[in-house]
Amino acid sequence: MTEIRHVSVAPTRSQWLASGAEIDAHRHDDHQIIYAARGVLTVTTSAGSWVTPGTRAIWVPAGTVHAHRAYGELELHLVGLPATSNPLGLDTPTVLSVAPLLRELIMAYTRGPVEQSPERDRLRDVLLDRLRASPQQPLHVPTPTDPLLRAVCALLQADPGGNRTLVDLGREVGASDRTLSRLFRRDLGMSYPQWRTQLRLHHALILLADRTPVTAVAHRCGWSSASAFIDVFRRTFGHTPGTHPAS
Repeated sequence: MTEIRHVSVAPTRSQWLASGAEIDAHRHDDHQIIYAARGVLTVTTSAGSWVTPGTRAIWVPAGTVHAHRAYGELELHLVGLPATSNPLGLDTPTVLSVAPLLRELIMAYTRGPVEQSPERDRLRDVLLDRLRASPQQPLHVPTPTDPLLRAVCALLQADPGGNRTLVDLGREVGASDRTLSRLFRRDLGMSYPQWRTQLRLHHALILLADRTPVTAVAHRCGWSSASAFIDVFRRTFGHTPGTHPAS
């Protein structure tokens, strides 16, 4: 992300993006809530990638340089909030759970007229109240800062379904499995299996958005069986991949 646009006001609007469409790296002076009612959206910053299926939204704090990419036909909803107002008290990008009521509030607010009115102010207040009550979700694939770990993670990103152990990866980058295990904990705040699962779920959401069959997704993302994949997916997202809203 070398060329960074500065868009001072974060827009509030809805729009459609074709699968594969990208919004290049930019930053706002405002906070922004990003929600994909259909399709899957990835939001990438220098700290890593966040993914938004239809049951999640992403909070992007003011000043955060970020880029977007659409997977599947994407119905995008954006809510801009002034930097002076941080109702969630969050200073890093965060994935939030979107219950049905919050979904309808976001869609109504972003599709409505942009002019302020008492009715629109009330709608915004209710929307923010529901956001405050939304659980935060661990759907982040963090980017390592350590050069050695960057090389390891690049290998994994190139083959999310691979079954390399830390010993295997260590041989490829010239490090012991103990060193790599320590780096995962220190640099990324999670174990190697935890980071790999996040990467695989991220990849699975993208494949589902392209209407890849569930069994094929399970295989391509490294699960031993479709049932094992469905179990992890259900525990993470609260529903099965067969009823995935983005598909």
